[in-house]
Amino acid sequence: MNIKITGSGSYIPTQTVTNFDFLKHTFLNDDGTPFPLANEVIAEKFHDITGIRERRYITDDLSTSDIGFLAAQKAIEDAHIDPETLDYIIFAHNFGDVKKGAIQTDLLPSLATRVKHHLRIKNPKCVAYDMLFGCPGWVEGVIQASAFIKAGMAKKCLVIGAESLSRVVDIHDRDSMIYSDGAGATIIEATEEEGGILANETATYTYDEAYYLFFGNSFNKCNDPDIRYIKMHGRKIYEFALSNVPKAMKECLDKSGIDISQVKKILIHQANEKMDEAIVHRFYKLYHQAVPEGIMPMSIQSLGNSSVATIPTLYDMITKGKMENQTLEKGDVILFASVGSGMNINAIVYKM
Repeated sequence: MNIKITGSGSYIPTQTVTNFDFLKHTFLNDDGTPFPLANEVIAEKFHDITGIRERRYITDDLSTSDIGFLAAQKAIEDAHIDPETLDYIIFAHNFGDVKKGAIQTDLLPSLATRVKHHLRIKNPKCVAYDMLFGCPGWVEGVIQASAFIKAGMAKKCLVIGAESLSRVVDIHDRDSMIYSDGAGATIIEATEEEGGILANETATYTYDEAYYLFFGNSFNKCNDPDIRYIKMHGRKIYEFALSNVPKAMKECLDKSGIDISQVKKILIHQANEKMDEAIVHRFYKLYHQAVPEGIMPMSIQSLGNSSVATIPTLYDMITKGKMENQTLEKGDVILFASVGSGMNINAIVYKM
């Protein structure tokens, strides 16, 4: 028995927000003082570092659970399965449903429960729960689904990664330009086909790193101090990722028994173009190899950082032929890798 992705789907929000749309913002330092550079300079430097020129936001009528459901529908159709046969629905996110203009997140009921309700699944044995694991949440959801299948507790699982970070950003913080919205979903099944999940690796670092990403006040000191926004210590995260993610990727690949020369694509969490490039460079350096051209497809330039949605969305786009000069064929080996709040790191070696 092998465990494979048998269907995928994604939802790309319809609102495009370019870097130029941030020129009207008033950016501040964390102490509330004006940031010294002009917004045009901020936008230019931001693009140079992150690679992001635009991102996608959901429309006011949608929420995270809505777009997760839309991606899930596509994955179920792609896998040609009856949703009543699903054993688990695992929904990875970080902030629940946040209505436009609201100050509370809504997690009652869970987003997985909402998706099951929207799919009109009657089967009570289909267990639905949420995964709070930072940006690596979808990868961890796939690892858990695989564990359930290996243990004989499931045959089919739906794993969703969706987020609406546009609802939890501080418009006075330059880091708000990084974040975006989106959803990706996959069906994970037991199959007799060759390939599937060959190895996985997960780690959580909390001794010094637990609060590298956190909920904090707006940089605008006139704003309500009881309203919190996503905040991060960017430099610390960058250094942490470069030190730890390549090692986790290597441990996972070594465990799989696959030679690095066999890796066709690395689908890494799209957080920051320069950071991702540096991670992959260090990963190959551990094997004393140069980075092959085209090994790391990137969507961050036009989609931004949609947290848990980035990897499943990227996978879906490539397999559906929606990324220029990027393909995946049966037998190809992929390395999934992610890093995010927690601080969590994980990786999967997967054979198509």
